[in-house]
Amino acid sequence: MPLLKGANMLQSRVARPRRLAVVGIAGALAFSLAACAESERDSAGGGEGGTFVFGATGAPSNFDPYYASDGETFRVTRNMFENLVGIKPGTAELEAELAKEWTPSKDGKTWTFELEEGVTFHDGEPFNAEAVCANFERMYNQEGAGASPALSYYWTENFGGFADGEKPSLYDGCEATAEHTVELKLTRYTADFPTMLTQDSFAMQSPKAMDEYKANDVKAEGDSFVFSEYARKHPTGTGPFVFDSYDEANGTITLKRNEDYWGEKAKLDRVIFRIIPDETARKQALEAGEIDGYDFPSPADWDALEKAGFQVEIRDPFNILYLGITQKSNPALKELKVRQAIAHAIDRETLVSSIMPENSEVAKQMYPPSVDGYADDVVEYEHDVDKAKKLLKEAGHADLTVELWYPTQVTRPYMPNPTAIFGAIKEDLEEAGITVKPISKPWAGGYTDDVESARAELFLLGWTGDYNSPNNFIGTFFGTTDNQFYTGGSPWGEDLAQALDDADSIVDAKEREAAYQDINRDMMSEYLPAIPLTHSPPALVLRPEVEGLVPSPLTKEEFSTVTVAE
Repeated sequence: MPLLKGANMLQSRVARPRRLAVVGIAGALAFSLAACAESERDSAGGGEGGTFVFGATGAPSNFDPYYASDGETFRVTRNMFENLVGIKPGTAELEAELAKEWTPSKDGKTWTFELEEGVTFHDGEPFNAEAVCANFERMYNQEGAGASPALSYYWTENFGGFADGEKPSLYDGCEATAEHTVELKLTRYTADFPTMLTQDSFAMQSPKAMDEYKANDVKAEGDSFVFSEYARKHPTGTGPFVFDSYDEANGTITLKRNEDYWGEKAKLDRVIFRIIPDETARKQALEAGEIDGYDFPSPADWDALEKAGFQVEIRDPFNILYLGITQKSNPALKELKVRQAIAHAIDRETLVSSIMPENSEVAKQMYPPSVDGYADDVVEYEHDVDKAKKLLKEAGHADLTVELWYPTQVTRPYMPNPTAIFGAIKEDLEEAGITVKPISKPWAGGYTDDVESARAELFLLGWTGDYNSPNNFIGTFFGTTDNQFYTGGSPWGEDLAQALDDADSIVDAKEREAAYQDINRDMMSEYLPAIPLTHSPPALVLRPEVEGLVPSPLTKEEFSTVTVAE
């Protein structure tokens, strides 16, 4: 196969727009829990490992992982699709998946992947080097709605631009040098490659199925998108489960075991994802035996669930909850002393002890200590109301008024109770003499869109790492100046973005570590574009009959090892 080469050669900056909300396949899904009272397990049939029914918090956006950026979509697709490289279960460590080994060139701009042999897609088509190149060329050649940051989020975050050449791209081409050997070419070295390929959006999909069912046929319609037949009905990967059906009326997605899987076959006959948006309803469904598990149980319920005999699996924290500060519409927030005053006003210790889950920690910078480049000696902002008032007075804003935004209709790994967290921070700010104007919106009903558009003054948001890299955290937040914090309006915004870009390009590991430590120090002392709040360990809960599920710090559990005892 000839070299498929991108239009852009070596460029320095790759855009990293933040994750946007995408409306699900059928829009907001509403249904009665009572309508699904009959356990799917009763009608699903038996098998070696039976059927595993999981309570999902929301509907998937679609079933094409390339066009997704939300956890509920990936929860389904990662059981059907596989990547060139994967993450070792229960860790954030890299491991082989569809590629059994990989080797970089001396300059780190050409990577040779040796692929597993004897692998087929669910439609019987062979997985080989040509299929890999077809996937990457499909990603790189997106046009129209498909090239929007809302749909090509992970591509634009990691690889930058597309074949149209308007923006620089990290991707420089793909060549099948043998049936099971492929070369991926980059325009520059980045410390994140090939680990970035573990992200669900870069899963390998059947070129034949994508062509037959017009995978790229996606159109914008108002604030949402209309997806292709492929993305709605025919997702085709190489994974241990294959797509069976999506019953939108009852909010259930069914996968069945891939009997032709190239590796160790799934122990389960099938997996059913049952969409139950309300956390209390998910708990009731678990207690009634209608589902076998669900994610993000309320921390207040952990003890009671364990006493009732359920398994509460607590993951290691790999996230950050922060108070974002947009320096766009409120001139006072452009002042460093004002941002420092807000930081001193917040009692993060009490937030951790009274609201967040057990084993949560106060965050000192914008990613957890387990990530490379963490600096132990950053400036810290202890809770000090008097100091907060003094700084506001010095800045000429003793009568500061701010909007404080928080989301509703959502539970996130880093934000288990948005309303309670909002209430605590509002009280802290008011104690420091700051007038707070509350603004709440549904998570998928305007909140994320407005935050990403820098319309929110102060806002609650967070991030669970996709992999162990500082660039995946602070590079995602501040790697460009067009972001939710509106750092482009600050004199230091471009300096921060450039420093992050430079650090990512450093080949020597120790030198790169030192560069990120310097960036973290500067962010907490000179910039303070956001206030890190907490790192919290999200949990998932399972019936006692469930065995074999390995909790992931990245919240990327796979279900092929699960069994459910009768």
